[in-house]
Amino acid sequence: MPGIPQLRLDASRMRLRVSGALERIPFDWNGIRSTFVALAHVLIGKPVSTFPGHALASLALAALSPLPANAQTKAEIPNLYADSETGWLPIGDDFLPPPSGPGPVTFDKRYPYVDNPTARRTHTQPTYRVADLDNPILKPWVVEEMRQANAEVLAGKVPFRARESCYPGGVPGFLIYNLIFPNRFLQTEREVTIVNPGGPELRHVYLDVPHSAQVKPSWYGESVGHYEGVDTLVVDTIGITRRSFIDNYRTPHTDALHVVERFKLTGGDKMLEVLVTVEDPGAFTTPWSAIQRFRRVQSRPWEESICAENNINPFTFAVVPIPQADKPDF
Repeated sequence: MPGIPQLRLDASRMRLRVSGALERIPFDWNGIRSTFVALAHVLIGKPVSTFPGHALASLALAALSPLPANAQTKAEIPNLYADSETGWLPIGDDFLPPPSGPGPVTFDKRYPYVDNPTARRTHTQPTYRVADLDNPILKPWVVEEMRQANAEVLAGKVPFRARESCYPGGVPGFLIYNLIFPNRFLQTEREVTIVNPGGPELRHVYLDVPHSAQVKPSWYGESVGHYEGVDTLVVDTIGITRRSFIDNYRTPHTDALHVVERFKLTGGDKMLEVLVTVEDPGAFTTPWSAIQRFRRVQSRPWEESICAENNINPFTFAVVPIPQADKPDF
């Protein structure tokens, strides 16, 4: 992977030689320790029991170096991190139409989608999503596949959603993954890590480097990015596995999927607007765009919420089973 951060580790005592700037960063260790423990496991590829507890948080911290944005570089960049209690909460879990041009799949007007908050507010019954198959961006094979998914919903089956079954969200699906957990950003000079604690789900964006010559498809693909001015982070992603969907209407894609996201601070840095551009000549008749918005919130210090350990199904709905590993990762 391009731009992967390197650790300097004293193997004899498992101590990190952390730069003076990093040592001076004030952190609420009690609040974020568990998240850094998990991130350390992901990043170094070793069971967490291998290291002492206090070293784990330091190891993950050193690998990710979540410094405030103004400490990362002399140039001004958008500060998406802010502090350990700041997050970005999505305003909805559907993509919004762009200012102009072709837009995302939405619900079939014959079967309006009503989410739980709207149902509570209007005293109506919530519904599941039934996709509008008349959207001209869809190629015929995509329409037929989504028609089958619609038929299952209309027959009373519970539709697949990545978050509800503890699957990764994919790209751009990560942006509409859930409505509960604020996304967090960790910014260094070479990488931006985007974290959704409710999986936890992580995306790595490597800064100011080109894509690899060969990219093996994965849930979040390979993301490279750069800053534009003081308010925008541009992320370019390829290599996204076909196992993921574009959105919560179960829109499929091919291996040629190419997604560009422009994360822009607005509203006095209180809002984060993401303009998404999607290209996939195998699935869509034309490039199209969508909008997602997040509001800045003060949340609790970082903590884990492991999906597979907390995904309780009190109503015995026939949801897609939680994925199970058939062999150890390490």
